[in-house]
Amino acid sequence: MLLGAKHSESRKPDRQTRKLLLYLFTGTRGGYTRLRIIMLLLDRPYNTHQLAQDLELDYKAVQHHMKVLEKNNLVNRIGEKYGVIFHLSNFLEFNIAALDEAIDKLERKLSTKKVYL
Repeated sequence: MLLGAKHSESRKPDRQTRKLLLYLFTGTRGGYTRLRIIMLLLDRPYNTHQLAQDLELDYKAVQHHMKVLEKNNLVNRIGEKYGVIFHLSNFLEFNIAALDEAIDKLERKLSTKKVYL
């Protein structure tokens, strides 16, 4: 568990939450990128431009992933338009154990299979 030490008071996630996170991070093509975004947001809030620079991705690609994460209540936004700052949602922080499971599954998947980024 990568996040266990940081968030030791986690509870066992419900089945639907586990399924959602596993789908978003391991069952879709952009899952690895979305997980990289979440890992950055664990440390501090970012805007889309900062995320694009740190991840060395196209601004529009990051914008798309942020819409997916926001639609699924994993990140919250503060502000409007270009200056929007994103941070982790309370829902994700509350279900951090499910994120740990998704990370573990993705690591196993990456170590056994060729991945095209």
